[in-house]
Amino acid sequence: MTIIVTGGAGFIGSNFIFHMLDKYPDYRIVCLDCLTYAGNLSTLAPVMDNPNFRFVKESITDREAVYKLFEEEHPDMVVNFAAESHVDRSIENPEVFLDTNIKGTAVLMDACRKYGIKRYHQVSTDEVYGDLPLDRPDLFFTEETPIHTSSPYSSSKAGADLLVLAYHRTYGLPVTISRCSNNYGPYHFPEKLIPLMIANALNDKPLPVYGKGENVRDWLYVEDHCRAIDLIIHNGRVGEVYNVGGHNEMKNIDIVKMICKELGKPESLITYVADRKGHDMRYAIDPTKIHNELGWLPETKFADGIKKTIQWYLDNKEWWETIISGEYQNYYEKMYANREGMK
Repeated sequence: MTIIVTGGAGFIGSNFIFHMLDKYPDYRIVCLDCLTYAGNLSTLAPVMDNPNFRFVKESITDREAVYKLFEEEHPDMVVNFAAESHVDRSIENPEVFLDTNIKGTAVLMDACRKYGIKRYHQVSTDEVYGDLPLDRPDLFFTEETPIHTSSPYSSSKAGADLLVLAYHRTYGLPVTISRCSNNYGPYHFPEKLIPLMIANALNDKPLPVYGKGENVRDWLYVEDHCRAIDLIIHNGRVGEVYNVGGHNEMKNIDIVKMICKELGKPESLITYVADRKGHDMRYAIDPTKIHNELGWLPETKFADGIKKTIQWYLDNKEWWETIISGEYQNYYEKMYANREGMK
């Protein structure tokens, strides 16, 4: 079995590669990644010497490069993690999100059509559903929830999802889609909420929280997500969408306070900044379908997962300090320096 994993040098993709090589030592895993700001080759250092692993630096938007790789590897499956994924960046520059997330998906599926494939899996997001009101804790996203996007990022992911389902219906391509809630865990890029707060707190820097921090997210430990994708690509029904949720709803401000407590840092570091444009208030997933069909349930409670995550960042300072000392720092300054403080 040969699987091409796109975006495998990123956060979830790298964790998925580790999971697959560990669980299926006879599988060949080929990582295709163009190493944008969020792709980091050092993340894959633990598997670089594995004879069943290959890394290829190319973009999924490069049709010639993708076709060449398919000719060389004849993959049985493709799992597409490759995406521009940060909402703030999509507000700043929507075009690159359309290129990678929609056009890149089309290139991959065209290659699958040309060279044949057992399964094409699209890794999507619960953000395609828009948001839920804070005062209706009984409401959850299901696979039947209408798509209702809020940002250029979520719109590009929704467009890709629709394209994937259209390729299934039009060409009979064997596809599946998973839509997950917010992931956290090892190798999470430091611009995202949890690693950003850990890194800043360790350096006694301000902890920038949008609005009043009331936004609610459903958090999923990355290893639980990898197990879900593994189940879907092997046992999921072709043409189906599966929601993957953590049953771990948390307000942003409560997470930041939890991190302060774990690290012994004062809550006075918290700085409220002007809210993001079109900021979704609440995400929450109902994972009944994947549980009933494939037996999946999240295994990691947030209180345990956040402790493991913080410990990983303490143990791997070199990994994230290298990132935040580079180009990322310029982006960070641009995103937060001009925000009006909200006390």
